Amino acid sequence: MIRQSRLLLVPALLCTLVASIIGATGNAVAKQDYKARTEAQFQSWLTALWPQAKANGISRKTFDLAFHEIHLNWRLPDLAPPGRKPVDKKKRRQAEFGSPGRYFRQNQINALVRRGRQMKAKWAKTLGKLEKRYGVPQNIVLAVWGRETSYGSVKIPYDTVRSLATLSFMGRRKAFFHPELIGALKILEQGHISRGKLKSSWAGAMGQTQMLPNKFLQYGVDFDGDGRKNIWTSAPDALATTANFLKQQGWNGRHSWGYEVNINDKVNCALEGPHRMQPIGNWVKSGLKRTRGRTFAAQRLRTDGSLLLPAGLYGPGFIVTQNFYVIKKYNESDLYALFVGHVADRIGTNKPFNGKWRKVSTYTRAKVKRLQKVLRREGYNIGDKIDGLIGFRSRVAVGLYQGKHGLKRDCWPGSATFSQASK
Repeated sequence: MIRQSRLLLVPALLCTLVASIIGATGNAVAKQDYKARTEAQFQSWLTALWPQAKANGISRKTFDLAFHEIHLNWRLPDLAPPGRKPVDKKKRRQAEFGSPGRYFRQNQINALVRRGRQMKAKWAKTLGKLEKRYGVPQNIVLAVWGRETSYGSVKIPYDTVRSLATLSFMGRRKAFFHPELIGALKILEQGHISRGKLKSSWAGAMGQTQMLPNKFLQYGVDFDGDGRKNIWTSAPDALATTANFLKQQGWNGRHSWGYEVNINDKVNCALEGPHRMQPIGNWVKSGLKRTRGRTFAAQRLRTDGSLLLPAGLYGPGFIVTQNFYVIKKYNESDLYALFVGHVADRIGTNKPFNGKWRKVSTYTRAKVKRLQKVLRREGYNIGDKIDGLIGFRSRVAVGLYQGKHGLKRDCWPGSATFSQASK
């Protein structure tokens, strides 16, 4: 009877296996058919793009060269293909918005400082001319270059046109990327770089100092005098473009980006942010002092500054000037701007922050979004949108919320804050 039962199971198992194979094959065919239909839609979309490109001064020759045999890049993050759920559920997360202390790994900073000093010596003549023309310190320009592509050594592998066309056609933020695609076509039309060398990050940030096409078109500089603005292979052009951008955004050559100050539990962390900008002398009168016994020069006391606490009361604290917010226009992140300023300082004097990054609670963006909804509902200003990122407005809102509910005011969302908000 046992042998007979086993014999009876064999056909059933075979049927299940065959059905599974047929099902898998069917799914693969369906997926292939869907991709083929979407690629066909993409080609139709490109055809419809020509009148807009022409209206923006793009020749037919450039247009055809840009899109010759081009197809969608299905491996990009942040996609929302037509009629389907997003193919990349694990969206890339920028390091700027992670745990603050992890962003300032000493081995990475030391390597950038060491290499930065070498590049400063190598490009001394160029950097000197740049600083004289644009008024932006050499070390700031070097720090941006180091942060973006490790002084041009990081490979930038993505085809700019293909990436931007894919994101314009089926990205989550089509309206953002579409103008950048037109900008990339203008770059080709103007002859700054060949089609094959037009490379960028997956999101279209180009060259050694990582600029989006339209920013390049607005701020690009031909500093080596060869008739082209080439931020891909010309270090002088890349550095000058960065310096020009910072100058045009309002860099003030008379001021630093900021100063580290001593922080303790008595500091009112809810006073953080550029909307609280006031003369540095006022901050000193309130009890904030520079680290390592340093003092502010008399003229610096009249400079406007604001409080910056990237980890609330659980990390180093700073008084930052308007120049800090100029750096933020390069990348809208407190940690990015702080990193650039810090590396620039250390290329000069290689000393780490005096304050320590203490261990802080970190949470998923979804959980932070839920907290932000509670904060907004109670009338606190968390910024323009609920994004799950703990920027300065959210930190201030958390501090005010903590004070209202009798919690320790540290301006960082810990377990007690989340517990209170979930009631």
